Amino acid sequence: PAAALVGAKEHAIRQAEAGVDIIVAQGTEAGGHCGEVSTLVLIPEVVRELARRGHDIPVLAAGGIMTGGQMAGMMAAGAQGAWTGSVWLATPEAETSEAFRDKMVAARSRDTVRSRSRTGKPARQLKTPWHAAWEDPQGPGTLPMPLMGMVSEPAFARIEREAAAGNDNARELVSYFVGQGVGLVEQVRSSRQVVQDFREEFLEAASGLAAAAGIE
Repeated sequence: PAAALVGAKEHAIRQAEAGVDIIVAQGTEAGGHCGEVSTLVLIPEVVRELARRGHDIPVLAAGGIMTGGQMAGMMAAGAQGAWTGSVWLATPEAETSEAFRDKMVAARSRDTVRSRSRTGKPARQLKTPWHAAWEDPQGPGTLPMPLMGMVSEPAFARIEREAAAGNDNARELVSYFVGQGVGLVEQVRSSRQVVQDFREEFLEAASGLAAAAGIE
């Protein structure tokens, strides 16, 4: 099966017409490259528009989903499941560094920024002075993709090395792609624990919805 990531309902329709099997509708809360529409609005928009045009395609919700309760909420809004990313970055099994995982635990949801200063296209990441410098009106401005990545990635690799060696100034610059859901990260957990917590939270939320609807 082929899946396509979309950030707007018109994108979902074009992908459906192209024959994809699964639509992953990702809101602006997501880490990495993302659009401007929130997940809460995007999911019902995409689900309704696909149905109106006769496309019977599963929709997975993405963007800011860090708990099983959020997954249940997106399924209540019409999605068939969830596609998660940032929640896994705060696990020891992730590709992220210990310094970044520590920053995730400390971060608020407002500590991310949608910026072109890492790849050349709008991507959400943990905000640092790096982003402020590139976005400064007095600065040179960002380069297009892929040129921006050719500038940023060697710099971020050096930042990580210096931070691991104990350089506090480098630690301040440590960043990675992550969504606004980072504000829900309270501790570093194993991937196994993330799965278990999702399961329990989903069941609790689904039971609450059933009770609210008067369903035994």
